[in-house]
Amino acid sequence: MEPDGYLIAGRARPPKGRPAVRDSLCVRILLIATTFLFLGIFVLVPLVAVFGEALEKGLGVYFSSLTEPAALSAIRLTLFVAAIAVPANLIFGINAAWAIAKFDFPGKSLLITLIDLPFAVSPVIAGLIYILVFGAQGWLGPFLQEHDIKIIFAVPGIVLATIFVTCPFVARELIPLMQAQGSEEEQAALSLGATGWQTFWRVTLPNVRLGLLYGVLLCNARAMGEFGAVSVVSGHIRGLTNTIPLHVEILYNEYKFSAAFAVASLLAILSLVTLLIKSTATWHCSTSEHATEPPAYL
Repeated sequence: MEPDGYLIAGRARPPKGRPAVRDSLCVRILLIATTFLFLGIFVLVPLVAVFGEALEKGLGVYFSSLTEPAALSAIRLTLFVAAIAVPANLIFGINAAWAIAKFDFPGKSLLITLIDLPFAVSPVIAGLIYILVFGAQGWLGPFLQEHDIKIIFAVPGIVLATIFVTCPFVARELIPLMQAQGSEEEQAALSLGATGWQTFWRVTLPNVRLGLLYGVLLCNARAMGEFGAVSVVSGHIRGLTNTIPLHVEILYNEYKFSAAFAVASLLAILSLVTLLIKSTATWHCSTSEHATEPPAYL
């Protein structure tokens, strides 16, 4: 006789005589309708408005707004900054998550707090901190000027500010996954003769691949869409230090609304592509897990 609350193929089954509690049909309809209404008003309508304004004057104006020299420069700079910030945070996130999840060491709580710091600090404050450190009147300003090194109002300052605001995303996706999985599989691999590098590639990484992908996608989206910190350290030099969000602001302040929304639509497309990749990866992983799942009667 099977006990109450038994498991079949790793899935919990409700105890006999006590069916799972379900909300009424009216409650479910109300909750679903409220969710879709909220998302429609605050997400879908603004998204449609962006593309509507961008295409209001036709495809010719739309593409000309994207191919003008200042817009192309902003796009190139945004891609360049993301190409540096995302890999840097990928390496940092994997190392930090591995250290926090697999080892106990003094200062572990402090490290977790520092990783969460960019979530708590306003991006504008982060930009001001970099000006305080690297600006002409900052702590390292005289040294940098003496050696002709320019960080603030130049590309290096934009890269540093972007890395700061995006550094928690990969680590924060991986830490709970690695903690939940424990270290038994890694220890078993090591006891069978695998090296640390082989254990990472063949045991640890496959177990966290979906969280790693999601963290990288979020990091990339934030890196390309960051405004506050980048606005403070960039200097708003058109054609040199303007990223896509800063270029949108300049166009909007110049009352070039169609051009501003056309460039802004690039960021909207980026967000849609990010969601599509994330959904596809989730579906693929779910399909793979179901394909390898043992039959329910085992």
